[in-house]
Amino acid sequence: MKQSGSRRDEASRLGEDLRQAVSAFVRTIRRDADTPRSAQAETLALLDREESLNIAALAKHRQVTHQTMRVVARQMEIAGLIMRTPDPHDRRSQLFSLSVSGRRELADERAKRAATITAMIRDELSSDERAILRQAIPLLERLNSAAK
Repeated sequence: MKQSGSRRDEASRLGEDLRQAVSAFVRTIRRDADTPRSAQAETLALLDREESLNIAALAKHRQVTHQTMRVVARQMEIAGLIMRTPDPHDRRSQLFSLSVSGRRELADERAKRAATITAMIRDELSSDERAILRQAIPLLERLNSAAK
């Protein structure tokens, strides 16, 4: 089914407005919660979602070179955030997964961001606005699922 020009324009404007709002919101939360975006934080979140990955898969997911990913993984391993185990399917490869310390750090960062968001909702939104925000969550989840 073909969309009319005005519906396409509306979707385009809405898409750009949403992109800007979400980007600004994420930056604000990271700043206010003092949880800046970093290669290590992104890798922790990725390993939380994927369980364990080798360097090639980590680099592909993070869209960096293998060399860059090796450096990040080594730093994280030295810091005790991730651990390395042999890949049972490929003896030449190593799998990286979260350590207990890495899981704790990731949980702490997420808790800080959640607390920051909670305070903003409590302090800035009326009960009617909270209800509207609650209705938007399934829509955002649906858009996210469609993008996968």
